[in-house]
Amino acid sequence: MCKLESDSADVDCLGAEVEAAFTVGILLPLFITYVSFVDGVRLDQPYCRAVEECVKQILEDYKREPERLREPPEPALVVKIDPVEELLREWPELGAFGVDWVRRWLDLRDRLVEIASVLRRFPWMVDVVRQRPVGILHPYMVEVYVARDGSEACLSLNPPKAFCTREGAVREVRLELEFSRYETYEDKMREVYCPKGLLAYATAAREYVRIL
Repeated sequence: MCKLESDSADVDCLGAEVEAAFTVGILLPLFITYVSFVDGVRLDQPYCRAVEECVKQILEDYKREPERLREPPEPALVVKIDPVEELLREWPELGAFGVDWVRRWLDLRDRLVEIASVLRRFPWMVDVVRQRPVGILHPYMVEVYVARDGSEACLSLNPPKAFCTREGAVREVRLELEFSRYETYEDKMREVYCPKGLLAYATAAREYVRIL
């Protein structure tokens, strides 16, 4: 194998390799593979039609190799994932609010996930949100209450107005509540509310737990 130190040595050495290759009957493709390592340096596979062209190309590649080794590596391809799209794939229920709304409040991701988990529990709320403009609605303005007896669930986007479902029917109501106490509900400490005003007389025995 050639040990290259000068241009004249390059030509003499590789010329000797050429002569030896043809002496033992090595075909051109095998010779190209044979000389792809020069002085311990791996070179690019040469593309040529004659041995002389291969020798010239290999010498040029050998001289450029130190420069190539000093060049910084090409940066790895980084695939950027849109965090909004990623969140919507995991929680498609948030799509009811619109992509722009989700992007606007992405910093409150934990709250968005809380909202989505409740909407997944009550699918009818997704339809209610989708049919109404949310504009600049703050995520902490979204409130959900359930009756302690399980008979009713209410979604409020603009208190005291709310949308409640009872026996499968969704209706818009005026939900006026006042805080009563804290109570453990579904393994979490929740706020319990009682109706006030005229609603208190209509539903005197009903209490609501705020789950969102």
